[in-house]
Amino acid sequence: MALKIQNKPPQTASLKQILKKCSSFGKKNGYLYNGLPQDVPKGHFAVYVGEHRSRYIVSISLLAQPEFQNLLQRAEEEFGFDHEIGLTIPCEEVVFRSLISLIR
Repeated sequence: MALKIQNKPPQTASLKQILKKCSSFGKKNGYLYNGLPQDVPKGHFAVYVGEHRSRYIVSISLLAQPEFQNLLQRAEEEFGFDHEIGLTIPCEEVVFRSLISLIR
């Protein structure tokens, strides 16, 4: 019986781009020398959600969750990853909070 080698999911490149973008906001006040915001703990990143762009700090472990990856794909399609505010998730806050609580 042969072992089937699984390739990395196609989202891997997008996830790397997200992490790179999230760690490259160090050009403004309130950011550490390495480009990370001072209020974001190691192993986490900030996302902006909803109509009012409320800021949430989420664990990078969520990047492995298919449901969160779907949100990231929607974000890429709607906003791209090259804008000043940071990673914006096209989702209502109530839905985002529910999803995060389910996949934690």
